[in-house]
Amino acid sequence: MLGRLEHRGPDGQGERRFGNAWLGHTRLSIVDLEGGDQPLSTADGEWLMVGNGEIYNHEDIREQLGRARFTSGSDNEAALHLVEQEGPHALERLRGMYAVLIAGPDGTFVAARDPVGVKPLYWTPPTAQREEVAFASELVAFEPAAREHVELFPPGHYWTPREGLVRFAHAVPTSLVERFSRPTSPADDTPPAILDALRDALVLAVERRMMADVRVGVFLSGGLDSSLVAAIAARSARERGYVLPTFAVGTQGSPDLAAARSVAAHLGTEHHERVYTADEAREVLPEVVRSIESFDPSLVRSAVPNFFLSELAAEHVKVVLTGEGADELFAGYDYVGELTSDDELHAELVRTVENLHGLNLQRCDRVTMAHGLEGRVPFLDLDLIELALSIPAGWKLSGPGRPEKRILREAFTDWLPYEFLWRKKAEFGDGSGAAGALLEEDPDPGPAVSDDPWEGELARTDEERAYLAIFTEHLPGVVPEQTLTRFATA
Repeated sequence: MLGRLEHRGPDGQGERRFGNAWLGHTRLSIVDLEGGDQPLSTADGEWLMVGNGEIYNHEDIREQLGRARFTSGSDNEAALHLVEQEGPHALERLRGMYAVLIAGPDGTFVAARDPVGVKPLYWTPPTAQREEVAFASELVAFEPAAREHVELFPPGHYWTPREGLVRFAHAVPTSLVERFSRPTSPADDTPPAILDALRDALVLAVERRMMADVRVGVFLSGGLDSSLVAAIAARSARERGYVLPTFAVGTQGSPDLAAARSVAAHLGTEHHERVYTADEAREVLPEVVRSIESFDPSLVRSAVPNFFLSELAAEHVKVVLTGEGADELFAGYDYVGELTSDDELHAELVRTVENLHGLNLQRCDRVTMAHGLEGRVPFLDLDLIELALSIPAGWKLSGPGRPEKRILREAFTDWLPYEFLWRKKAEFGDGSGAAGALLEEDPDPGPAVSDDPWEGELARTDEERAYLAIFTEHLPGVVPEQTLTRFATA
């Protein structure tokens, strides 16, 4: 299993048998480069853990629990001591992206995944016929004979042999209330309090994700979301003593490349580009499908440029920030422009945020980790999610004179020039040229894949059937209905 996940952690491996548990880990060294090898252990050796991801408020947890009990500078160790001292429900205090496995005395065992599901986790749940339970970050890690039993481990849950599966946190707070008044008309000016709170929350979210003992870069498409992240991160990088690396990808002459180049020049970043051809895009398709462990056409198309982008970034950094999540929080997609009711729009935004873990976040994690690169998502900071969804949806409705994500643009008026802030949105696959490159040989690939019910079909277009064939060959035995959220959320 460790060998199949070597790409996620090229800097080292560790394993321990502990009671009736076996814990293994492949490491990508980002925090505490010398002392953060896993499995991590308490000083008395009574508790052991492996974890994937980053816990951004680990310093706060150290202060609360007492620094003396910590044996390393690893951020993941915060999860270990919270569970040891207070039990798995205390994991709700963590701010970060993580999947952790913790073994303790007398057969104690805890598996947990962050509330948003930024980091992946799969498992084979126990049954009356099968007592052994296995966990892994990717489907490919599981033994072929066990793959038919593999299921998606749900975000915001922990599992113990005694309690079973328990929800400990939500991506969207269950007691969410509107913090600001609703607009009285579409022409209303956005209240300064909303803009100030939004700006402060995103700056804090980016600052949290600059936590590293190595340089951090940014995926820069030149669109609003990545440009804002880059603007904040560039300032933070300068304070840390280095120039922010930024990375852009596209076909020759694609609009994203030109836009990213302009933003990078304005911010003074260390900018890198990857230009790819239609032939390269088609050639890498099978590897992309295998990496993202999905055959959803929209994910595959957008994953192709991201795959090239990750390959480039991994030559320079180990961590990148991305703009994932902004469209879900601030109504950036074209289809939500058809919604005219505040309540209807709010419900749709909540739904998309809660489903991200099996869609865009799965793509983001897999294409980066395929190259030993960690992707971090500031817009999906729990505090920012709560703030953004407490803003009445009426302020996010688009229409004549009200472009999508207006409040986000207005909040950062002084951070970027007008032409960057108000650039018209382009889907990443379109702006980078991926869609045209992949469909160049077949300009009419059939009906677009929609969110209609599956009606028993695994694939509904020729394009999707081609990706499914690659998926099935790579992961024989895996049951898509148990491992892809597309089926559960259709």
